[in-house]
Amino acid sequence: MIKQLKLKNYVLIDDLEANFHAGLNVITGETGAGKSILINAIDIAFSSRVSKEVIKTGCEKATIELVLDNTKHDLKKLFEDNGIDYYGTEVIISKEITPTAVRTRINGTLINQEFLKEIKSLFLDIHSQHQTYVFMQPKYHITLLDNYAKTVYGNLLDEYKMLYKKYTETLNLLEAAKNSANTTENQIEFLKFQVNEIEEADIQNVNEEDELKSEMEMLSNAEKLKELTGQSYWAINGDDGSIMEALGKIRQNLAKASSMDNGLCDIEQRYVDVVENLKDLSSELRNYSQSLDNDEARLNEIQERLYLFDKLKRKYGNSLEEVLQTYDKLSEELKGIEFSTQNIEELEHSAEEMHGQLVKIAANLTEHRKNYAGVLSSYIEEKLENLELPKARFKIDITEKELSSDGADNVEFLISTNVSEDLKPLAKVASGGEVSRVMLAIKSIFAQSDDIDTVIFDEIDTGISGKASQSVAEEIKSLSNYHQIILITHQPIIASKADKHFYVRKSQTDETKVEVYVLTGENRIKALAELAGGEINEQSVEFARSLINV
Repeated sequence: MIKQLKLKNYVLIDDLEANFHAGLNVITGETGAGKSILINAIDIAFSSRVSKEVIKTGCEKATIELVLDNTKHDLKKLFEDNGIDYYGTEVIISKEITPTAVRTRINGTLINQEFLKEIKSLFLDIHSQHQTYVFMQPKYHITLLDNYAKTVYGNLLDEYKMLYKKYTETLNLLEAAKNSANTTENQIEFLKFQVNEIEEADIQNVNEEDELKSEMEMLSNAEKLKELTGQSYWAINGDDGSIMEALGKIRQNLAKASSMDNGLCDIEQRYVDVVENLKDLSSELRNYSQSLDNDEARLNEIQERLYLFDKLKRKYGNSLEEVLQTYDKLSEELKGIEFSTQNIEELEHSAEEMHGQLVKIAANLTEHRKNYAGVLSSYIEEKLENLELPKARFKIDITEKELSSDGADNVEFLISTNVSEDLKPLAKVASGGEVSRVMLAIKSIFAQSDDIDTVIFDEIDTGISGKASQSVAEEIKSLSNYHQIILITHQPIIASKADKHFYVRKSQTDETKVEVYVLTGENRIKALAELAGGEINEQSVEFARSLINV
């Protein structure tokens, strides 16, 4: 569950620390006060994409920190495998957002987005308007049904998906083999020529071209290099007037001086070391100068090699590295062409066998899905009745389709909220209040069977009032027995069920600020009264007290 949220320089917030309850956390406030800021910040902490616009105006960066209390998931091995410190039940997610970068850390260690996505799937489920849209789209309904019954046929579905992947890979190989079998003899010969041409160049080092150019530069200037290094050697170590001759006189002087003053012995030794180093340097210059030759044969050899490289680059790539990449590609293509009729027959037989297995498994999946579609439909109808939709009918419709990655079933949620209406696709439910309650019913059933820590509802009460509000409030309160719930609401009946009540207020003086308060006692009564009547008066306060005392 989310234990604590800290924000700094985030949107309109300077500095905020919010500590959440394990049960039902309610966020209220006036329209436009910034209630969604907290929920958005939690979502962003788990998200890969963040806009720099969340940085408060005039600030260099924004920071979000979430402290999670983990009691459901064994994360020790996962953290150790990814080099993350393991703190037992405490998990700290921190995100730093600057105009040029976003950095996310878990327990102080930088993490990638795939890892963050995995952590989010364990801890957080946000029900927003976007998710309502997702829930209403038929293409997601099969996933919802499969998730509900994953303990029953989840392993069977995994087996099917693995086999289907292997099946599609085999079909791709078969298609490639058939295409290769149609390749003309001329095309094959040309491909072999290209492969051999690169192969015969025997490129062992992608840096060889640069190395040869350096060697060619040296050989082209061998005579000048010999002259310069030879002169340098003779200047240091010649017969008359050389540097070594002068240094020898200095050494004699220092030897005499140090015999008179022991304090000069260290200087004398250092001087001797310098002279010895210079002797070694002069020897290296002499050897280098003597080794140089106008090696025309080697020069011609390098030029021919570089010409070959230029020729290959014109045909196969802009660099030796790209030439070798082309070689790998052409070689693979040539291997593909070498498929024989026997290979094609083997692939066809293998594909046919796998297709038969897939048909059998898919039929088994269909049977399971139909059974659990009925079970889930009944549960959802019961929930809808509790949510003041007593005449609602809900059906999970399963029809046949071609084999695909998830089986041979089309799954679609159908609903009728009025006796006089036929069942229609969920996407065609018109009333916002009905949509909210259907989504809550589905969410409640799924949430009781999953291991998600925290469920967030962003204005689940849209379009409902009166008795329906009471039903929604009771359902959400019941759900908070299984999960931590954080929700934004405009309904006093729902807000009255809170274990912790946050109030968001926007103030505008020299600058616009958003502040968050925890309401207790009379302050909470006043907030509920304001929600109920739009203003605080005797009647609204009395109503608010009645909600608290229920």
